[in-house]
Amino acid sequence: MKLAAVAFLLFGVPSQLIAEENMIDNFESQPETRWRFFADTVMGGVSSGQVAFERDGEAAFARMTGIVSTANNGGFIQIRTELPDAVPAGTVGVRLIVRGNDQKYFVHLRTSGTVLPWQYYQAGFDVSGTWAEIRLPFAAFEASGSMLRTVPRADSLRSVGIVAYGRDHDAEIDIREVGFY
Repeated sequence: MKLAAVAFLLFGVPSQLIAEENMIDNFESQPETRWRFFADTVMGGVSSGQVAFERDGEAAFARMTGIVSTANNGGFIQIRTELPDAVPAGTVGVRLIVRGNDQKYFVHLRTSGTVLPWQYYQAGFDVSGTWAEIRLPFAAFEASGSMLRTVPRADSLRSVGIVAYGRDHDAEIDIREVGFY
């Protein structure tokens, strides 16, 4: 069965949208070699967590869990992957298939212009206990500071991170697919 047919059956996604997508990862083959876990402890924070790569029937996914704490100027846990290839021309946003614990999470993008560790572009999304497709257009991403351009450019993207951020909470998010559209 083709990806478009599977996506329509599982998620109600029209096949013409699938054809225009560019997959970054579906966590099928050795995702631990591409994704790294980070917490705010790299800068003195006290958040903690982990990422595990699991299967749910036929589907593989990444599960990020942890405790986000704003104590000691902290407040995040994340998994991130570097982009080995340039993003195709015409790409307008990030696409995810996710589920989780009814909390808000974020995608962080780093570009050739985000040279300092605290620079990124951020867009938020909510998750529920059922798998759902999330589409975040680049225009929805906000720069972390005034030294960055307003909207990230697709041709300058270098990494994508899935982040629990900004407030004290328990994090649990499953990510089945990460891609562009």
